[in-house]
Amino acid sequence: MDSDVITLSHGDSEVELTILMPCLNEAETVGTCVNKAQEFLRRHHVRGEVVVSDNGSQDGSQDIARRSGARVVDVPARGYGAALIHGSLVARGKYIVMADSDDSYDFSNLMPFLKELREGQDLVMGNRLTGEIKPGAMPWVNRWVGTPVLSALGRLFFHCPVGDFNCGLRGYTAEAFRRMDLRTTGMEFASEMIVKATLLKMRIAEVPTTLSPDGRSRPPHLRPWRDGWRHLRFMLLYSPRWLFLYPGLLLMLAGLLTGAWLVPQPRKVGNITLDIHTLFYSAIAVLVGFQTIVFAVFGKTFAITEGLLPRDRKMDKVLRHFHLEVWLLVGALLLAAGLGGAAYSVMAWQRYTFGPLVPARVMRVVIPSGLSMTLGCQIMLSSFFMSLLLMGRK
Repeated sequence: MDSDVITLSHGDSEVELTILMPCLNEAETVGTCVNKAQEFLRRHHVRGEVVVSDNGSQDGSQDIARRSGARVVDVPARGYGAALIHGSLVARGKYIVMADSDDSYDFSNLMPFLKELREGQDLVMGNRLTGEIKPGAMPWVNRWVGTPVLSALGRLFFHCPVGDFNCGLRGYTAEAFRRMDLRTTGMEFASEMIVKATLLKMRIAEVPTTLSPDGRSRPPHLRPWRDGWRHLRFMLLYSPRWLFLYPGLLLMLAGLLTGAWLVPQPRKVGNITLDIHTLFYSAIAVLVGFQTIVFAVFGKTFAITEGLLPRDRKMDKVLRHFHLEVWLLVGALLLAAGLGGAAYSVMAWQRYTFGPLVPARVMRVVIPSGLSMTLGCQIMLSSFFMSLLLMGRK
């Protein structure tokens, strides 16, 4: 045996690096990838292992990987994320570097990742946009639309210091992976890892990476539009501020300002007269905006309670000042104000012996009264539900 080769016994606990490859019917390329990874470990004298996390291959990929020297683990749950979560949890290395087993990333050139991990980084991302994308390696829609847009949204929503959200070559410490507590089992796993690492204030670095055309003769598992939507959906759901809070605030503020402007009298904008019809829709905007804001609070509280998101000091401060009785009182006051407006409208109607009324006049009282009653009921019901959510917080 070559003196540079570092062998590992089955129970070896001093593994520095695990090179992890998810696999689903990659018989054409998995052997090449494992051989390159083994060569990297030999050439750089790294105590390591190669793990192939198989997702139910039916083309003999498992046997090829074993013959090439990899440790194969079978993952019963299907999905890119499922394979990587299971493989990372059984990895013996202090550090883990993951990449697809389709030969699109160079397993013989992992030293930049290992160097950053040794220097204390928790997550090291490859960046294909600052590295090299060889001709035919990436569809144009991924190169010029999907990856730049999703990466920009990730930086906007979460302030992630990452320029290439979708790069499949990345390294992380085993300890950091356990802290992330990743949950998604599909392609959105790639985004969840970056988002969680950022929210947990982990140390993140990037290294330029080369992407080559994969070595398969069959189409890739990736579906650009479907998987792109799954990444976007994940980021929206993990950012209640951008999905619910900011749109809700904008809608509610627009409804309140428009309604307050129209309650006294009709208003002319150029040749257009805005009257009770616009007032009615402004009341709907207030209600929808309020529901959207409340849903943002519910979503954030539930995600933190269930461990999907880490604790947030700002959110904790807000929730510490939440008192059911106070909000029940606010809701009751709004309800009472609305009922008072409704009673006034009925008395005004009585003066006309319950006959026909001028809609443009009476609806200026009825619409705000109905809005006040509805908001009061929503606030009281939402307060009870919020109290239920907070029962699960420690």
